[in-house]
Amino acid sequence: MSPILHALEKEKSKLSQLERKLAERILASPGDVVHMGITELAEQCSISPATITRFCKVFHFKGFPDFKVKLAAELAHSDAAPQDGNSSYQDIVAGNPLSVIVEAMQANHLASIRDTTSLLNIERLQAVIGLLCSARRVDLYGMATSSIVAQDFYQKLVRIGVNCTAFADSHMQITSASSLAAGDVAFAISYSGETPETIDALTCAGASGASTISLTSYGSSTLATLAEFPLFSSSLEQGMRRGDMASRIAQLHIIDILFTGMVSSKFGDFIPKLEHSYLNVQQYRHKRGGSMQ
Repeated sequence: MSPILHALEKEKSKLSQLERKLAERILASPGDVVHMGITELAEQCSISPATITRFCKVFHFKGFPDFKVKLAAELAHSDAAPQDGNSSYQDIVAGNPLSVIVEAMQANHLASIRDTTSLLNIERLQAVIGLLCSARRVDLYGMATSSIVAQDFYQKLVRIGVNCTAFADSHMQITSASSLAAGDVAFAISYSGETPETIDALTCAGASGASTISLTSYGSSTLATLAEFPLFSSSLEQGMRRGDMASRIAQLHIIDILFTGMVSSKFGDFIPKLEHSYLNVQQYRHKRGGSMQ
């Protein structure tokens, strides 16, 4: 199932009666829907075109045309993908040979990156890259597994001279968020989009005047709705035994895109800093190694 259809299925119970009726129609025959106009679909579902537009915006699309384009692309990719049994996420199974585990991890990670890439909004990514490049200060928020992703972004940004800090402590998140202002950026990471501490931190940062960015799994969530610039990774991974492995890879994929986009857009500013930090690390690491021999 495509990431969009998976999100519709997952969020269906939370929708209003009319929106649920629309979701069920799309899920029943997505291939037909991508060829319909908004009026035709509204008549088939006995709802108004305005309801369809609101529905699309709930799932972070600009409108029905944008929804159709993204869904059609996912359906085309699904049709073209080889049906070899590795196209869906695989859970941990007792007694699996190591060779099977290696193949399963590769399949899960590749699927996660592929599905996340299909959800990317290039215009929004470009806006986020611009914000991060011009920010006076960047706060990164994430709890538990998401804090690992925040730390990864932190160690990248600090190498190019961006004034940033990653916070995994909920009290420090609020303390720092309360000191942000216009020109600063708060970047909150939560796979579910419902982590209370992360929601509180981004709410506080927004109230302080900072620009707000979220990174969540695809679908409607409190954190994504709260952020000015919501970014999404694939939401297809299921199963409590995986330890958020593929989802972490998907989030790191977006972090790498943002970092590379930043360096590329301000190449003359960031590359010298990146090279300088690299040379210093090499110098002091070798110095320590020499003194220990």
